[in-house]
Amino acid sequence: MERSMEELYKIWSKKVPGSAISDPDLMEELAGMEGDSGRIEDAFYRDLSFGTGGLRGVIGAGTNRMNVFTVAKASQGLADYIRKKYPEERWSVAVSYDSRIKSKLFARTASEVFAANGLRVFIYPQLMPTPCLSFAVRELSCAAGVMVTASHNPSKYNGYKVYGEDGCQITTKAAKEILSEIEKLDLFSDIRTVQFQDGMKQGKIAYISDQVYTDFVEAVKKQSVLGAEKIKKDISIVYSPLNGTGLKPVLRTLKEQGYHNITVVKEQEEPDGNFPTCPYPNPEIREAMALGIEYAKKNHADLLLATDPDCDRVGIAVRDGKGEYVLLSGNETGLLLLDYLCSRRAALGTMPEDPVLVKTIVTTDLAERIAADYGVRTINVLTGFKYIGEQIGLFEKEGKQDSYLFGFEESYGYLSGTYVRDKDAVNGASLICEMTAFYAAENVTLLDKLHELYKKYGYCLNTLHSYTLEGSAGFARMQDIMKNLRKGVETIGGKKVKECLDYSQGLSGLPKSDVLKFLLEGNCSVAIRPSGTEPKLKLYISVSAEDKEAAERVGKNIEEDIRPL
Repeated sequence: MERSMEELYKIWSKKVPGSAISDPDLMEELAGMEGDSGRIEDAFYRDLSFGTGGLRGVIGAGTNRMNVFTVAKASQGLADYIRKKYPEERWSVAVSYDSRIKSKLFARTASEVFAANGLRVFIYPQLMPTPCLSFAVRELSCAAGVMVTASHNPSKYNGYKVYGEDGCQITTKAAKEILSEIEKLDLFSDIRTVQFQDGMKQGKIAYISDQVYTDFVEAVKKQSVLGAEKIKKDISIVYSPLNGTGLKPVLRTLKEQGYHNITVVKEQEEPDGNFPTCPYPNPEIREAMALGIEYAKKNHADLLLATDPDCDRVGIAVRDGKGEYVLLSGNETGLLLLDYLCSRRAALGTMPEDPVLVKTIVTTDLAERIAADYGVRTINVLTGFKYIGEQIGLFEKEGKQDSYLFGFEESYGYLSGTYVRDKDAVNGASLICEMTAFYAAENVTLLDKLHELYKKYGYCLNTLHSYTLEGSAGFARMQDIMKNLRKGVETIGGKKVKECLDYSQGLSGLPKSDVLKFLLEGNCSVAIRPSGTEPKLKLYISVSAEDKEAAERVGKNIEEDIRPL
């Protein structure tokens, strides 16, 4: 029987105080909601959705919030799924967490539930990046992994990513099966839990060893394509972990590779879930990079690097000929890395027999032209790096793991190896520094190289526009927008629509996904999708034109015509 939001609020207010799962902040927040129908509605109008991205939401009390109860319920459902799917000897889970508010508490809460259900838990003793979690799942032969993070969202958010035994974020099929287990549970009577320290004493919870972390760093270092080439690694680097998890692994990896001229942005150095100097800790956003650019100017740096809180994305800025710093997009950095890897592998004679680039459908199509020039095949997958990781797994099953050359997505995610199955900003930072130093030895900057690529392959402008639509009204608005667009449009921004690709139908053998892509005349395109992890509608515009100015004009017309707000 469906309960009203007011009834749910009353149940929570009554049962939270006596629960074995505890967070004192929840009682205070529940008390503050009393009589406020708007707050109650937003907190209880739905269960926080669980999908291939796991959970993600605003931290707080309620069924539509990230809290110890929603985390415990998801963990109980995951535990039940593992117990049904795997033999007892495989009942184990790896757990990691980032610097966000309550991340450590949520990670421990999940561990307590897993341990109470007879699963062996391996948890990092301190915060660690998402790629370290993916690595640990495979290294420790776990049935699953959990990363507590909301990636690059603002500080009020947290999340719960679930990984399969292959080190990839879970597939649609696995997410549905886990959700089925979650939906069977009563939040206050069906959750088993044990105190964290008791789990440690009983041997059900153990810390992941330093050796696993060291093995991860060594795996990243092996992705170098310098070969026997000796270059100076004295380039000046400014680095910001944006108050997240990247500080130790990024600095350790770079220093062990010989990069010592590194300045860290002091205000963003230590883990801090409030992100005081970058409210949106996303290296895609100029404001998040602003302080780093100040440091870069002061130090006359060759390169600015910034990693997001869970260190799976990396953004960069480079100095132009006038001493100013230019932010490169995820597409531009990806193109540079692709060309660098291909050219070096070709020079070293290490190009695999059937080399493959894997990219998402919203990532620049220019990558395909560059890849083809090197004899590299391109596979396009749905948005989300898990689909790139999934392809690596398929190569592995076919005995063709070496075919995987590089994978990237426009949202600043890169991976050049198969040691993890998710994007890795430690790997990205390492390769970007190597590429910068390699070209610097030839007196070439990354901007020089980018312009060279555009001159050779043609100019292509790719832009992402995000529209925030929060709450129940925003969710309904997104559904209406997608429904109306599926009715068909003839032109967008003055460009004739040549074809509409509706990925909700499962095109090209891909899983069904709520994505529309309009192919326009003149090699232009528009893709639109609701985000799976945050209350946003995302619009991806790709424009081919004779130069940047012309492309910007066309892109502006397209965005103004299709914008949903």
